[in-house]
Amino acid sequence: MNQQQVVIIGGGFCGLAAAYELARQGQRVTVLEADKQVGGLAGSFSAGGTELEKFYHHWFTNDEHVMQLIAELDLSDNVLLRPTRTGMYYANRFLKLSTPLDLLRFSPLSLADRIRLGLLTLRARRVKDWQALEERTAAEWLREMGSERVYKVVWEPLLRGKFGHLAEEVAAVWFWNKLKLRGGSRGRGGEEQLAYYRGGFAALAKAVAEAIQCLGGAVYTGQPVQALQVEGNQVRGVVTPERSFPADAVLATPSLSIIASLMAPHVSPSYVHQLQRIRYLANLCVVLELSCSLSSLYWVNVNDTNFPFVGIIEHTNFESTATYSGRHIVYLSKYLPPTDPLYRAPDHDVLDFSLHHLQRMFPNFCNDQVLDAHVWRADYAQPVVERGYGKLIPDVRTPLQNLFIATMAQIYPEDRGTNYAIRQGRTVAGMMQNILTRPA
Repeated sequence: MNQQQVVIIGGGFCGLAAAYELARQGQRVTVLEADKQVGGLAGSFSAGGTELEKFYHHWFTNDEHVMQLIAELDLSDNVLLRPTRTGMYYANRFLKLSTPLDLLRFSPLSLADRIRLGLLTLRARRVKDWQALEERTAAEWLREMGSERVYKVVWEPLLRGKFGHLAEEVAAVWFWNKLKLRGGSRGRGGEEQLAYYRGGFAALAKAVAEAIQCLGGAVYTGQPVQALQVEGNQVRGVVTPERSFPADAVLATPSLSIIASLMAPHVSPSYVHQLQRIRYLANLCVVLELSCSLSSLYWVNVNDTNFPFVGIIEHTNFESTATYSGRHIVYLSKYLPPTDPLYRAPDHDVLDFSLHHLQRMFPNFCNDQVLDAHVWRADYAQPVVERGYGKLIPDVRTPLQNLFIATMAQIYPEDRGTNYAIRQGRTVAGMMQNILTRPA
């Protein structure tokens, strides 16, 4: 077969999966990752002597695409399935919401509203025609499916906590898919069950990168792409600070905003505007290494608008503290515009702010329990999935004949996640392979 040089911009799971698939098909593949390590938003750092994700990660038991890739790499023994406990912080109280029995005991709602809440999640899982929800907002749909009280107590605080002033614009499709995925990741007793990877997601990303290299591909880190070399209507090369890489085809996987800046000199303003039309929220994630646990819950949804974080994820109520030299790992997550003063504040100010609010929620917590702390930021963490989002998504083909795009903003009706990034990368790689091998 006549090999062609394919350059993949971005070493997250989408880019790695695409590179792996193309390398398996015999193409010469080069992956260029701006960060010092592969993994994208699943990138890691050292905590207690072990690699840990900068931003919390897990899989659902029905995440088939990542499981298939792991099986192909003969690494299925590294998948860890564990029951988890989910709860809610509401009216200065912690309430469990992991099992049907927890729901029946959920005192902020009347018995009738508890039943409505349970039926809502069951009905959401049975929705087949999700296209019928595309022109509806999540707020409209959730009110109709449950009640005003259920919406005010359970759903509205989560929407506002995550999307802020954009909460009323979020599409019903986005929320429906969240309910469907989480509701389907259950054990036999109805308890929530999630999956993790031994050694962290970074270990899997490295394994995929090694597989690409074994197939003859190349993976470069610390290589941010600065420009495209374009002749006529085709990309002939990709430029980084150190060198240029020749290309017969290119797949770009960063945010649409970054792709738009790379393409702007070579395409029409209207196409650049189309890419920039999709909005993103940034994520501010504070990771604490503590000497003791905060609670018995893995995931706490914060339904108190006076508390600045939408979620508290105690990772070591999922993965053992033994993995991290006995340290308890807690994530504090907040989505916000990248222009927000908190997002732009120095790390020590962010940490002081976070610990102050954490003490309000956990009166027994004190700063002396913090063994180490880390502040991570991601400018393009969450696309804003608004009404009619399907019409906004750009095609994987671009005006440049041999440039393709595959980004988290194009995953729909699902939302982000390594599982769907892998599906997307392999799907687009298949399209590219068909074009690359088509007779001239």
